[in-house]
Amino acid sequence: MSDGPLVPYLLRLADDRLVLGHRLSEWCGHGPILEEDIALANIALDLIGEATLLFGLAGTAEGAGRDADALAFLRDAGDFRNALLVELPKGDFGVTIVRQLFFSVFSLLQMEALQQSTNRELAGIAAKAAKESRYHVRHSAEWVVTLGDGTEESHERVQRAVDDLWRYTGELFLADDIDRAAASEGFGIDPSTLAAPWRARIEEVLHRATLAIPADGYMQRGGRTGRHTEHLGHMLAEMQILARSHPGATW
Repeated sequence: MSDGPLVPYLLRLADDRLVLGHRLSEWCGHGPILEEDIALANIALDLIGEATLLFGLAGTAEGAGRDADALAFLRDAGDFRNALLVELPKGDFGVTIVRQLFFSVFSLLQMEALQQSTNRELAGIAAKAAKESRYHVRHSAEWVVTLGDGTEESHERVQRAVDDLWRYTGELFLADDIDRAAASEGFGIDPSTLAAPWRARIEEVLHRATLAIPADGYMQRGGRTGRHTEHLGHMLAEMQILARSHPGATW
C-alpha cells in the first residue's frame, strides 16, 4: 500500500475535476440557450472523464482495493482535497462562466506541464486533459468577453462574479509538502510556478471584456487539507446517494 505523495497528489487533481464537473452538470436542462446547455454538459463530461482516469490511477497506486467509483462516491467531505473554488454553488450563468475561466486556465497550464511527468500514465492523462482544457478556456473566455462587454446588466453581473470569486483563486497556487515532493520526484509540479502565467492570461481576457481586475487581498484556503465550505457536504449528499444506497451495485 502506497504511503508516498503520489496518491494524495492524484486525488487533488481528480477531486477538482469531479466536483466542478458535478457543478456544471447542474446546468443540464437549465442553460440560457440550447447550445450552451449542451456545451456545459459536454465540459462536465470532459472533467468527470478526466477525474475517472485520475481516480483509477490513484486507486491502483494506493493498492487498497478502491476503484474510481469508491474514491468518488464512498469518501466523506473531509476526505476530499479539491480547491474551494470548484465546490461553490453554481450561482447565475455569470458566476459559472467566470469560475470556469479561472479554473480552465489553471487546468490548461497544469496539464501542459504534467505532460512531462515521469509517471507515464499521468503524462498520458495530462495530454488528453490539456486538449480538452484548451477548448474549455476558449469557450469560457468568449462568454466572459461577450457578457463583460455586453449590456449594462451583463457587465455588472460578470464583474460581481469576478470580484466574488477572486479570493478563491489563490488556493490554486499554494504549494505544500505534497506538491513539493511531487515536483521533486518528477511526477508532479509546484503549482506556485503557474501563478504568473495564469494571471497574465486572465488579465488579458478581463481587459478584452472591459472588466476590472480585483485588488489582491486575503485568499480563502482549506480545501487541500479537507476543510471545506458547507456547500461540498450538501453536493456530495446528492451526488453519492445512489451509490451509497446500493453499495456494490453495477449497471
